[in-house]
Order: sequence, then C-alpha cells, then structure tokens
Amino acid sequence: MTTAPRTLFLADAGPEVGGGHVMRCLTLARVLVERGAECAFVESRAAAPILRRFGWPGQTLLAMIGAEDLGGLLSFAAGLADRFRPELIVIDHYGVSAEHETPLRIDGRRLLVIDDLADRRHDCDLLADPGFARRRDAYEPLISARTTTLLGPSYAFVRPEFAAARQRALSRRAKHEPVRRALVALGLTDLGGVTQRVVRALAPRLGEARLDVVIGGEAPSREALARLAHRDRRIHLHVDTAEMASLMADADIAVGAGGSSVWERATVGLPSLTVVLAENQRAGARQMGEGGLTLVVDAAARDFEAQLVSAWTRLKGDSELRWRLAAASSDLCDGHGAGRVADTVAEL
Repeated sequence: MTTAPRTLFLADAGPEVGGGHVMRCLTLARVLVERGAECAFVESRAAAPILRRFGWPGQTLLAMIGAEDLGGLLSFAAGLADRFRPELIVIDHYGVSAEHETPLRIDGRRLLVIDDLADRRHDCDLLADPGFARRRDAYEPLISARTTTLLGPSYAFVRPEFAAARQRALSRRAKHEPVRRALVALGLTDLGGVTQRVVRALAPRLGEARLDVVIGGEAPSREALARLAHRDRRIHLHVDTAEMASLMADADIAVGAGGSSVWERATVGLPSLTVVLAENQRAGARQMGEGGLTLVVDAAARDFEAQLVSAWTRLKGDSELRWRLAAASSDLCDGHGAGRVADTVAEL
C-alpha cells in the first residue's frame, strides 16, 4: 500500500474570508492522515482557533506562528518546509500566486493549489476548484499546460460525516413533510454580525418551528443571540459545534453562507437560502441560483431583510420547491470530493 505524501498546508483565514479555507484543508488532511500521511499546518493567529477546535491532536502537526502578514506566513512556510521536508504543499490562500509558489517548489516538492476565484497565475502540479460550473478555460491563461485541474462540486472538500448522514437525510426529505426545524449557519466568524440580523428578521415568522443557530465563540452576534435564545425557546444556539452534519441532516430548511459550506448543505440535500457575504461569493451564488440549486439573497442589498423574509416565506411554504432544491443540489455533490483529490495526489 502506497503511503500518502507528507504534506504541509498553508490556508487563509480571518474576519473577511472566514474559516472555510482552513476547514477544507483540514478535510483533505484528514483523508491523507487516514491514508498514512503526516501533515503540518502553518498556523496564523486567525487560523489557530479553527485548527485547535477541528484538528486531530496526535495525528496532525500544528505549527504556531505569530505573523499575520503574507510575507511572514510565506517565510515561515519556507522554513518549516525545510525542516518538515514535505513531499506535497497545499495552498488555499487568496493572496498567494505563482510568484510565491515557485520558490516553494524545490527538492522535488509537488504543489496543490485550492482556489475558487480564477483571478491570478499559479505555478502548481494540481489545481482544485470545486466551484459550480467551473471549467478549465477559466484557468488556461493562469496555469501551465502540465497542471492537472480538478474542477466542479465532485471535488468539493466536504467532511466525511456529511456523506455518512446523506442517505438518512435524503430519505427523510423525500417524504415532503412540513418544516419543523430550520438552521441558520452563516460562518463561525459571523461577518459584521449578520447572524443576529438574520435571526431577528426570521424569528417572528418561525411559527412552531425550531431554529438552530450556529456561530463561533468570537462571533459578534454571540451575546445578543444568547439573550434571544433565553427569551425564545424555539431558538437553540450552538457555539463552535462539531455537530454540523447532524444539524444539517435534521434541518428541513437552512439559511447559509455562500462559501464552501454550500457543498455541505448540498451533500445532505438541505433546501437552502444562500446569503452572499463577500464579493468572491457573488458570482458562484448567482450561478447556483440560476441553476435551480438554491435561493439567493445578498447581505449588501439595502433591502436585505425584506428580501430575506420574502425568500424564507417562499421556501418554508413550498414543499415542491424544497424537494427540487434538495434533489438538484444533492445530485451535484455527494461529499466524497476530498477522497477524489487524495486519489489524484497519489497518482503523482
């Protein structure tokens, strides 16, 4: 049996980009560790809480660094690579491009880039972009002809517990039952306190449904949501939870962010209202909306709350719409993308 390559990860994180980059790297690391790899992370201050909460002590090596600027991270990554001697380096960072990648490709190291913007050049052996309807021609001017591309939701980095919950969730959704349980999960960083805005807008329209709300420990909305949950027994607050797969599988509808979590919801066929929280999410969310995979609202819109309530009311009240969204999204993503990427890595 071939041992998976020793791998070094460098992932972006922070209030503006959230924790999705780190989470999808952790997902790949988990698959590689299960296949015998040793993995290390360049750990910035922003990434540290996510790595501490969702990493695997004793299996994944975590390397601490205080620098937040890109130059400091790259310098630390180069030094750690010299000591750790990885066979593969995985980069998931919007600030990194070919000029930064080339110096890391020494001593026979292979490079895997995870991207979803297609807006800068890359010097890598593999490029993975799980975006909806992504085609190689978007990257043709940006990569070498020798670069292998892994494109589309079949390569989405979804944690294995979502695939494990998939069949149970889809079987229950096929019964077309009314909405009894809803989920709001807009990212651990809760950009701009958006979770509080959403919950306040939807609470008067819950009826008898239970609302599970997921946030991170440092979320700006945390205190206000705790007060809301104390007053309203329908609202259940989950802080830094590791039970996202169960929460999504048990929910009948959801309001979620437009980042990588869209593929977690798709894996369990969760009919969703996707909220665009950043410019880099806008195009992909629009394409998914036009493709009949989700309803979409933009948090930057002046009438955001009104659009949110309108879309929520439509989703909550239309069982046929919910089933169409569940079927279309689950057909697109089965939750085994990280394994497929790991298989391709092994072929290198």
